[in-house]
Amino acid sequence: MYETIPDLMRHAARTYGEREFLRFPDTSLTFADADARSDRLAQGLIDKGVQPGDRVAIMMDNVPAWPLSWLGILKAGAIAVPVNARYQAADLAHVLDDSGAVLTLTTVDYARIPEPLNTHIPLKADDVANFQYTSGTTGFPKACMLTHDYWLRTAQIAADQVRLRDDDVMLIAQAYSYMDPQWATLLCLIGGIPLVVLPRFSASGFWASAREHGATLTYVLGSMPLLMHKQPPHPHDRDNRMRLVLCSGIQPDLHQAFEERWGAPWRELYGSTESGPDLVVPVDAAETVGTGAMGLAPPGKEVELDRETGEILVRGVPMMNGYWNHPEATAHAFRGGWYHTGDLGFRDASGYIHHAGRLKDMVRRGGENISCAEVERVLTQHPAVLQAALVPIPDDLWGELPKAFLQLRPGHGPDESTAVSVIEHARERLARFKIPAYVEFVEAFSLTPSARIEKRHLLTPERDQRAAPAIATDKEQS
Repeated sequence: MYETIPDLMRHAARTYGEREFLRFPDTSLTFADADARSDRLAQGLIDKGVQPGDRVAIMMDNVPAWPLSWLGILKAGAIAVPVNARYQAADLAHVLDDSGAVLTLTTVDYARIPEPLNTHIPLKADDVANFQYTSGTTGFPKACMLTHDYWLRTAQIAADQVRLRDDDVMLIAQAYSYMDPQWATLLCLIGGIPLVVLPRFSASGFWASAREHGATLTYVLGSMPLLMHKQPPHPHDRDNRMRLVLCSGIQPDLHQAFEERWGAPWRELYGSTESGPDLVVPVDAAETVGTGAMGLAPPGKEVELDRETGEILVRGVPMMNGYWNHPEATAHAFRGGWYHTGDLGFRDASGYIHHAGRLKDMVRRGGENISCAEVERVLTQHPAVLQAALVPIPDDLWGELPKAFLQLRPGHGPDESTAVSVIEHARERLARFKIPAYVEFVEAFSLTPSARIEKRHLLTPERDQRAAPAIATDKEQS
């Protein structure tokens, strides 16, 4: 077991050398290439004054410079702050200000510094590697402090679940600022196998890419499976090397159809940024297909419920060190010695845990977590808005879509022009996936004794929340 991510990178470079490691549309890097280039970047950061423990942000699309920057930052002893490339002014300012980032890497030029790294920065397994921002349970995005040990254990659990083989090829389409490409990078370092990184997810092109690159492993989540399933059947759907698809939130009634269409088993992997992988379904557990079972706890983890159908509680390793700058939120999340996931679940007769809803004040739009409080703050900055409440409404494609209820200031009319103005205001300040899909005006909100909006009164089950008097906005997710 390697103590740090740089240790693993250097071991992989020595062991696998000229084998292909990172494959992008126009570039291929070997393990030795990636090690040397990230060494040069690390030296460049040190020369620019970056100190161990400093935070360095990465804001790029899925290009080779992203994983090289991540590895270089860690080799310099600094902490990486992945930033969603779709962030706009408000959410970007929050992440950069909150993290205290001393530098932001945004171009490949930083990976071309000529001098080699001469000094290895001493690191330990419990040193923080990432400030990984997540919406958490409520409020604005918070930085999960993730150590080298956290990342290595996460990758090893996934490697054990997929039963890595020497001829495997891993394919990933999510943005590198998310968790998935990062642990997939480490999984490929462990196994000495290539990681194919697509520029973005395309429902129509995903399986063509899988065939082109000979992918045997992948991880998809959120709306990705349903979007792929909605594509017209292709005569070569089963003409691929895929031997396992990992997925979070497989739709039970389509599980068998997914496997039959693409000729590979689909297995659940459940976890969070805070706690890493918490439940896994073994590759050979065919009896779980279509049941909604999320799996069993992997070695090092304990998973319990606080009642028969209750909150899912987790403890063990890997686990974040806590939320940066939020000791009270950290204490609340770990009350009683367990991490409180905010998800509800129940256990079946075989011991598998199933999902049964969520306690979090969030909207899960496809694969994206949207903090209601963050969006509400931006909405209430519009001159017409007095108060705002964001709530999730069910959607067949995205799982959930955000709907905004707005109480207007006097002198502003509850009409389409006002709604458009508010949405345009939000669009300038937030990532597109956070923009409300629907807007509804209210005369007043029902408040709790502590003067908080009582959201449970907003979504009345007797009417379709997508219909009038709601006003639909842009519902597409970029």
